[in-house]
Amino acid sequence: MKKSIIVSVLFASLLIASGQTIDLTFTAIDNESYVQLDSIKVMNRTQGGDTVLYWPDTILSLYIVGIDEPWGKESAFHVFQNYPNPVVDNTTVGMYVPEKDMVSILITDVAGRVIYRSEYPLDKGFHSFKYVPSITGISIFAASHKEGNSSIRILSTISASPGIATCYYVGQRASIHLQDKDQILQNFTFSFGDTLLFIGYTDTLQSGILDAPEVSETYTFQFATNIPCPGTPTVEYEGQVYNTIQIFSQGWLKENLNVGIMIPGGQWMSNDSIIEKYCYENEPDSCMKYGGLYQWNEMMQYITQQGRRGICPPGWHLPTDEEWKVLEGAVDSQYGIGDPVWDNYNPRGYDAGTNLKATSGWNNNGNGTNLFGFSGLPGGSRNSAGFFWNIGFCGFWWTSTECIYGAWYRTLYCGYPGVSRNDGDKYDFGLFVRCLRD
Repeated sequence: MKKSIIVSVLFASLLIASGQTIDLTFTAIDNESYVQLDSIKVMNRTQGGDTVLYWPDTILSLYIVGIDEPWGKESAFHVFQNYPNPVVDNTTVGMYVPEKDMVSILITDVAGRVIYRSEYPLDKGFHSFKYVPSITGISIFAASHKEGNSSIRILSTISASPGIATCYYVGQRASIHLQDKDQILQNFTFSFGDTLLFIGYTDTLQSGILDAPEVSETYTFQFATNIPCPGTPTVEYEGQVYNTIQIFSQGWLKENLNVGIMIPGGQWMSNDSIIEKYCYENEPDSCMKYGGLYQWNEMMQYITQQGRRGICPPGWHLPTDEEWKVLEGAVDSQYGIGDPVWDNYNPRGYDAGTNLKATSGWNNNGNGTNLFGFSGLPGGSRNSAGFFWNIGFCGFWWTSTECIYGAWYRTLYCGYPGVSRNDGDKYDFGLFVRCLRD
């Protein structure tokens, strides 16, 4: 059985009926054995809103009843009005590029003072940007392309980042809006490129999957945990062998990444063809025990795209901020996957940190239970001054997601049962990297 949602496209100039259907189908296994789902919750992590399917409904059908495109082949370069507007913390700006070329973006206040300026090489098609205002009131988002200029006015009610405006490229996509013919789903909105969180429930267990669907897909929740990833118990990469660990629908390397050439802590990593790493106190044995420490850009290999492979092995990628939230909800005994607590800063949750920490090596009686095999160790970090600190007390792990003041990372402490979500300077800090299976 399936639940159906009527879909209409947002970019409105010409409406063309298409009748296309996108079916999202859900099933579940425990290792390799079939599991019957009780329900599936679907959350839009980009725009908000959710809906729930109850067994035997296991298919969510999105019926596209209209496509909204610019007129014909001579479509003009255009910036679409942002959503949401007014802005509280951040907003999404859509753009249509008629021909591959450079696009210049200039954001100013109403007096003409420059807030943000940058250029992007963009392919033909629809593109999205995320903008975090630095002022309250009105800002002007203007973009120029060889085919023309376009601008919008953005109203911000609260300055999320006083004095520091952030604008970054999200990706290329089409955009659609979901409207349910039943009242229960009228608030569920989705655009191609939005990240959806699917949470499968069976008995007392839950398992989460993140994706940005653009075609019909089948999603299989995994309810096995604390076992090697089925079919991939180990990964050999750059002369080292890593164990794997399955934690519900996520497969992780069981050890921190240790790849690259060691450089002194006082030296900055460089954008070249050589992967560089720090070892705590410049001791190679520390890298063998805890893994290498990396600056964010080195980890990303100097391409800003969350969820990319970066320095991870083939078939694995750098976890996003949202993927870390799924892990935290999966291992916490009180706050589940998708709970708003995971959007907060500082130690969050009840015992996720305790359950992720190794059973030895932590100071001040801070050892964990390691219930799910993540085996987090307190390897410390390299700070912005080039010194090493906090070994035995803390473990720090990068995400591949940027934020206002740099990039998100996670911290496990010897004295706290929760997990801290922090934003750090991606140009200075040296933190650990844990890779996630594609």
